[in-house]
Amino acid sequence: MSGELYGLGPIEQVPPGEGRSFGVNNQQIAVFRLRDGSLRAVSAVCPHRGGPIADGTIDQTEVLCPLHQHAFALDTGCSTTGAPPLQTYPVFVDADQNIMLQLE
Repeated sequence: MSGELYGLGPIEQVPPGEGRSFGVNNQQIAVFRLRDGSLRAVSAVCPHRGGPIADGTIDQTEVLCPLHQHAFALDTGCSTTGAPPLQTYPVFVDADQNIMLQLE
């Protein structure tokens, strides 16, 4: 991995099946904890009209923007409904159970 790592705090702050928004290096990033325990991180602002992506509904593969229901793949950020893509970020849980995010 290359890029700078940022600690976002304990994994418990993101319940399974939900997302939370974090301010990191002057960017808003949404981190999702999927039901299988894995994490995904994408830009937190919908490119369509600025919707709060972290408040969207997720399944194992997509997040729906809560404002206009645009769908985005959590692994690539690509929209399946015609909106511009979201930026994706590497994210993982470290040995101390903290969320670690990588920015290029």
